[in-house]
Amino acid sequence: MTLAPNETHGTKGPLRSRCVTVIGAGVAGLVAAYELEQRGHRVELLEARPTVGGRLHTHSFSLGRKGPIAELGAMRIPARHCRTMKLIDQLGLSDRVRQFRTLFSDDSNYLATPEGHARVRDASPALVAKFLADSALRQHYPDDAVLCASWLAASVNAIAPDRFRHGLGADLNVELLDLLRRIDLAPFIVTRSGIQRVDLNRFFANHPNFACGTRLRLFFADVVTETSSALFRLEGGIDQIAVRLSARLRGPIHRGSRVTGLHVVRDGVFIETHRGLNTELIRRDCVLCTVPFSVLRGIRLSGMTADKMTIIRDMRYWAATKIALHCREAFWERDGISGGGSFTGGLVRQTYYPPVESDPRLGATLLASYTIGPDADLLAQIPMEQRLAMIRAELCKIHPELSQPSMVCGKVMRAWGDDPLSMGAASVRWGKDSDTAEEERVLAAAPQGGLFFAGEHCSSVPAWIEGAVESGLNAVSQIDAYMQSTGVGAMVCDGGREGGAA
Repeated sequence: MTLAPNETHGTKGPLRSRCVTVIGAGVAGLVAAYELEQRGHRVELLEARPTVGGRLHTHSFSLGRKGPIAELGAMRIPARHCRTMKLIDQLGLSDRVRQFRTLFSDDSNYLATPEGHARVRDASPALVAKFLADSALRQHYPDDAVLCASWLAASVNAIAPDRFRHGLGADLNVELLDLLRRIDLAPFIVTRSGIQRVDLNRFFANHPNFACGTRLRLFFADVVTETSSALFRLEGGIDQIAVRLSARLRGPIHRGSRVTGLHVVRDGVFIETHRGLNTELIRRDCVLCTVPFSVLRGIRLSGMTADKMTIIRDMRYWAATKIALHCREAFWERDGISGGGSFTGGLVRQTYYPPVESDPRLGATLLASYTIGPDADLLAQIPMEQRLAMIRAELCKIHPELSQPSMVCGKVMRAWGDDPLSMGAASVRWGKDSDTAEEERVLAAAPQGGLFFAGEHCSSVPAWIEGAVESGLNAVSQIDAYMQSTGVGAMVCDGGREGGAA
């Protein structure tokens, strides 16, 4: 990505400056808009929300972000996501990059087992017993393979939502054992106080392509990422990416402009928009749509191929719900927890302990519950106050401090599945083979005349910021090629209006 002014040249010489309308000011739209401007195009953005960033949402529990913050959307960046890391560097945010402590990264974190909550350091006996009870082992497997498979099964239970876990079937454990029996596991087994456990971070660091060639490949690719020690966050909030990108744009961002229809015609695209009390029908030569397909299938569409309409209709999205508590203090530190995440099970699922980076007198953030997919859907069905009470009651089993009347100073929740502008947290391709996943990506990103598409759902890295960046840059290349091949003249962005107030 280029973040310095440059001239635009294609294979046929310099391009005339043309207007591109970008729908959506999330990461994909902002990246594409900035790159298009650097290539000499005029750009306008239509954003339905009052803020930029899409599913980047950093909440502050105090004015001016003097106190603790909570990441209610994206919260981590894998080191191997090179486009995102490069973007952070080019936006001048490198000095704010910090390690993200993840699940099982602290021996004092908690893990739900059939025998109750155990510390990570003490959980192996209960996990192995559950694994053996659930497995139909027809032959002997080495003890180290059983131990490692038990921890991998625990990762699946912690990360995958209920419906996906059950969809893997009863043969999952044997499948894991068959994969592990070919690997020397001794370097990844840690013994403390007579109890062995598996260092999943080191295991995945040495076997990043674990389960490659199996139905588990795409899922374990995300498990590798989510349990990696090479994860980063941004001190001060991950939404700084969107804020800094939007500040560098020359063209307007029309906030509060909701698109209600897209119609592809022979020489352009008609956009139906709704803003305030006004509705308009505007015509554009070239449009980039970054709206999630979960939302796009609810608006009026025409002029697209049957294949495109099918992928828009059928693409799978999962919800995600985050509940964060503003606590009087980081009480978990007295319990020996220095960070990372616990798998607390129940309705809560995952709990994270962000570091205290603001004035400790202003309190600390506890990401009390992070759920995805059907688990998030189940939680969202419970009325708000009852939901918060149930989460707090569950967490009190391991953190009784939460029952103290003055410990919780505030609370905030974001349910992305209920957000009409996202209708889900991200697209997912778990359980699909590589060829099917790539076919879906190609169809999702395929342009329709002058209408182009971007967003994590159009990328090879769905559900991550990296996917949004990748798709935005790919769309810019497609738009350049389209403009080179067409003889359509330049159009100013405020022209081509076909309707007025309604």
